[in-house]
Amino acid sequence: MPNEVKSEKKKINIWKSMGPGFFTGASDDDPSGIATYSQAGAAFGLSTLWTAIITFPLMAAIQGMCARIGIVTSSGLTTTIKKHYSKWILYAFVLVSFPAIILNIGADIAGMGAVATMLCPSVSSIIFSFLFVAVLIVCLIYFPYRKIANVLKWLCLVLILYIIVPFLVKQDGMAILKATFLPQIKWDKGYIAILVAILGTTISPYLFFWQASMEKEDRDVKKKGVIVGKEDIAEMRYDVNIGMLFSNLVMYFIILATGSVLFRGGVTNINTVQDAASALKPLAGDSAYLLFAVGVIGTGFLAIPVLAGSVSYMLAETFGWKEGLNKKWHEAKGFYLILGISILIGLIINVIGINPIKALVFTAVVYGVTAPVLIALLMHICNNKKIMGNYTNKPLSNILGWVTLILMSVAAIALFVTM
Repeated sequence: MPNEVKSEKKKINIWKSMGPGFFTGASDDDPSGIATYSQAGAAFGLSTLWTAIITFPLMAAIQGMCARIGIVTSSGLTTTIKKHYSKWILYAFVLVSFPAIILNIGADIAGMGAVATMLCPSVSSIIFSFLFVAVLIVCLIYFPYRKIANVLKWLCLVLILYIIVPFLVKQDGMAILKATFLPQIKWDKGYIAILVAILGTTISPYLFFWQASMEKEDRDVKKKGVIVGKEDIAEMRYDVNIGMLFSNLVMYFIILATGSVLFRGGVTNINTVQDAASALKPLAGDSAYLLFAVGVIGTGFLAIPVLAGSVSYMLAETFGWKEGLNKKWHEAKGFYLILGISILIGLIINVIGINPIKALVFTAVVYGVTAPVLIALLMHICNNKKIMGNYTNKPLSNILGWVTLILMSVAAIALFVTM
């Protein structure tokens, strides 16, 4: 009996320890990301499954650096850049990131609205979009950080739906193992383009800013004024690693589902999440269709606060405004105004009819160009003893950082070539 109690307590503690790293990783699988993974599976079958194995350590290393910056400096990434580097570097990042993130929000809102209309055809996607935006803005402004963090954590579980979908159809185990552990590279334009898209979707610059700011905020709530110790870094690393692993598992199973159902069924052209959901229905049945569609709405509710929050933290830290989801409306009006305006502009993008696919192409270009530069800056910060003290990068972090930098640089070049 005591062992059972101890085991149950351990489970509860593990769940409680899941924080910013966990839902940052989960939010990376937003509706636009799901569309990318669905296209990879539909167009190329199982041949891109191996990318989930490759991107996990890279994501974990980069997001771990961002988290460490937030904990050690007690500042967001924007504030750290502002303190220690030329302001034009900061302004350049903010200037190019803002429109890309807003368009990403717009694309996610469009995906949520379209999928909701598929589930309830009598209500238009625009009405659903308005409803989702209203719920998001009210909750983000009204509820305190701890409640928002708990809601985000539970929303992460929606992504488990995508792990279930592939098991609703018969699978070829040997083909899956081969595609997972024996990378296939096809030297054609479409395949290279989808690899670039996967890299750009999994290693997104806006997550760097969000991760650092949320780690700082989470620490302010839990351990403000307490000196950072090795235990804090270990706890953060565990949280980030679990979050990135979860993110890559979901990506893996979305590619597996669409690769084993859509590709096998001859459906090879998927541009949006609603395309993927619609195609699954006749090929895999109502259960797969419903799980996929509900998952899109859940991930939208998870990802949009992260996207809008990253904009708010960036601008608030740039201009020295009070910021943080742990503050009330009257304590950080500028921060919350940016949060609400970002989501509203994303909604307006849908209302005026900007093509979400073209919007995502633009964001991919911006992320592709800014990611290598920002990763280089992260590496510099995390190896600077004046900033990080005793918590500079270990050799493994530097190796993974350099590999990510080289891959993202190659991806940026390939992006322009394939375009």
